[in-house]
Amino acid sequence: MKPLWAPWRMEYVKAQKEDENIFNDKVNSKNDRDNLILFRGEFSFIIMNLYPYNNGHILILPYKKTSSMEDLNDSELLEIMKLTKEAMLIFKRKMSAEGFNFGLNMGKAAGSGISDHLHYHLVPRWNGDNNFMPTIGNTKVIVQGLLDTYDLIFPEFQKIIL
Repeated sequence: MKPLWAPWRMEYVKAQKEDENIFNDKVNSKNDRDNLILFRGEFSFIIMNLYPYNNGHILILPYKKTSSMEDLNDSELLEIMKLTKEAMLIFKRKMSAEGFNFGLNMGKAAGSGISDHLHYHLVPRWNGDNNFMPTIGNTKVIVQGLLDTYDLIFPEFQKIIL
C-alpha cells in the first residue's frame, strides 16, 4: 500500500484528548454551519462527519452523554430511528442516494474512536462509488466539499417534523 499525503488529518489527530467531549462542545455552540449541525431534536441531533467515509456521511447522536445504547430510553431511541429514516429520504431526494450503511461502534473494543459518547453513522452510497480508486489505488475520493454538501441538505433537514 502506498501512503497518501493528508496533512489536514493532523488537526483530527491532535484534537483527540481523553477529557474532551467534541460533540457537546459543538452542540453547545450557536454556529450550526461551522459545526456542521444539520438538525436539533428534543433528545438527539444530527451532525456531518468532519472526516467522512463518503459524501453526506452524518452522525446521529443523543444529547445524553453515554457509551452504551442500554442507557437510552425508548423516546431517545425512537427519535434516533425516526431521524435516520428522515435522513435517508433526504439523501435519496437531494443526492440520489441508492443505498446506505448504517451502524454503531459501541465501546473501544468495537472500534469507537470517541468511546464516551454514543453516535450512529449513516453513510449514503451509490452504485459504483466503490470503484477502482479504493480497490486499486487505496484512495477514497470525496467529490463534494463539506460545506457545499451542508448547504445542499441543511434546508431539507430543517423541514423534519418529529
